Amino acid sequence: MVDLLVSIVIPAVILMKFSGDDALGATTALIVALAFPLGWGLFERFRYRTFNFIAVLGLISVLLTGGIGLLQLDPQWLAVKEAAIPGLLGIAVLVSTRTRYPLIRTLLFNPAVLDVGKIRKQLEKLGNTSTFENRLLNASYLLSGTFFFSAIMNYGLATWIVTSPAGSVAFNEELGRLTLLSYPVIAIPSMLMMLAIFYYLWQTIHGMTGLALEEMLASRPQK
Repeated sequence: MVDLLVSIVIPAVILMKFSGDDALGATTALIVALAFPLGWGLFERFRYRTFNFIAVLGLISVLLTGGIGLLQLDPQWLAVKEAAIPGLLGIAVLVSTRTRYPLIRTLLFNPAVLDVGKIRKQLEKLGNTSTFENRLLNASYLLSGTFFFSAIMNYGLATWIVTSPAGSVAFNEELGRLTLLSYPVIAIPSMLMMLAIFYYLWQTIHGMTGLALEEMLASRPQK
């Protein structure tokens, strides 16, 4: 809830309600609005002291949005930026399937979520390792599809909503509406698709190992 408030609600309200010349002004409002998700992202980075590739892309996205607005570039670049980041992630997932480190293992099949060691041992014991790898490859294709879906939706939504010149009050207001609408229109469907992929992965593991959900989840250290 805090993340939604800081990254979406507060910036959107600032852009939509405080961009006028009688308030903060277009430029100041844009800087203040983007300072919230940027500051929150940096806080999370130093708080957990871990490198998160997705979080870094999020920070880059915020900086690019600020650059487009402050440099008063054609708003079409905003649509390109909105589509480029999930699009690049989708391509990265596909390319990673040809390497030793497929991204599906980083995003879903990882030791932070699942007891990978236990699952591997059970797969080897039952002789299902090769079949599981093929299913994991299918999950990678599905995962890349969710990113491509986001890219298409992001581009379409940004093109439809943001049409005013960058640096104007209208641009800020449209950017605020884009920020608010992107969550129910794009983020929630993408999240549901991601959960469906995780369910597919869980069903695959359960069917090939016989492990129950609580047995395959990563154990939490006792305090």
